[in-house]
Amino acid sequence: MNLEQLSNELRRIESEVSRVLVGQESLVEHVLVGLVARGHVLIEGVPGLGKTLLVRALARVLGLSFRRIQFTPDLMPSDITGSTLYSQKLGEFSFVPGPVFTELLLADEVNRAPAKTQSALLEAMQERSVTTDGITRPLADPFLVLATQNPIESQGTYPLPEAQLDRFLMKVLVDYPDRDSEIGVLELVRSEEVATASSGTTTDDAGLIEPERVFEARKEIHGIHVAPAVEQYIMALIDATRHPDRYDKTLGTWIQIGASPRGGIALERTSRVNAWLEGRPHVTPDDVRAMAHGVLRHRIILTYDASAEGIHADQVIDKILELVAVPA
Repeated sequence: MNLEQLSNELRRIESEVSRVLVGQESLVEHVLVGLVARGHVLIEGVPGLGKTLLVRALARVLGLSFRRIQFTPDLMPSDITGSTLYSQKLGEFSFVPGPVFTELLLADEVNRAPAKTQSALLEAMQERSVTTDGITRPLADPFLVLATQNPIESQGTYPLPEAQLDRFLMKVLVDYPDRDSEIGVLELVRSEEVATASSGTTTDDAGLIEPERVFEARKEIHGIHVAPAVEQYIMALIDATRHPDRYDKTLGTWIQIGASPRGGIALERTSRVNAWLEGRPHVTPDDVRAMAHGVLRHRIILTYDASAEGIHADQVIDKILELVAVPA
């Protein structure tokens, strides 16, 4: 299968999921980039915007296994990884896998769990394995964590450590759909209710697209060319987050800590995926700019002055994209 055919197949995944998740095309596209780039995605938005529906739809379209963990303050690491239990019937101890042993994992309200539980998820995200009782067990491939957090609640939440935030390939902000899209949601829900009432089941499109297409796509993106000038552009954007004073005095008062080397790797990788999805064999500066907000917004720590002024990470990234020269 050539580049154009394969990218069309992946766009078909995006189209099928968007049929269910109306008005959130940008979210669907970023999650698809994360799936192909083999990176986890943090989704931030108020409840009721379809984050759980997105993961269910993606799992159904690809025929992948799906598990959901509702994070709470009393959640224990073993509730995620699994535990070793004694079976009286067998007369021996055996390991009972936790919900992390799946292909698509929805970590709902991930910032409600304490640090000890967060560390259990951190190993799974980074190493793609789970260690219990001194035994390391590999996770499925593909393995994608889609974590959600609510931006308007602080009571009973634990801010995610910077080390864990850095493990997310991208952070996507989800807003309310526009009026026309929301009307489409009403019509979709109504039609599903009619179908369920008449047949007793919902429409099943399981395995509509073979998951092997994802593995093929991962191989293809390695062949996407990144010119030295584009590499220099990526590094200039990362450098601007670390040494903002060199670019603008105001920018220097906004940024406390810039992106890590993992940020540069993520920006280069997602840019290759974006170019591939567009059917191009090479990365352009526009691909880099398209991925910059999702990759960098959770890797920049703002100063107290910036927070006091109401400055958000996206505004800082806008300023960086404005200041750093785009290669010809």
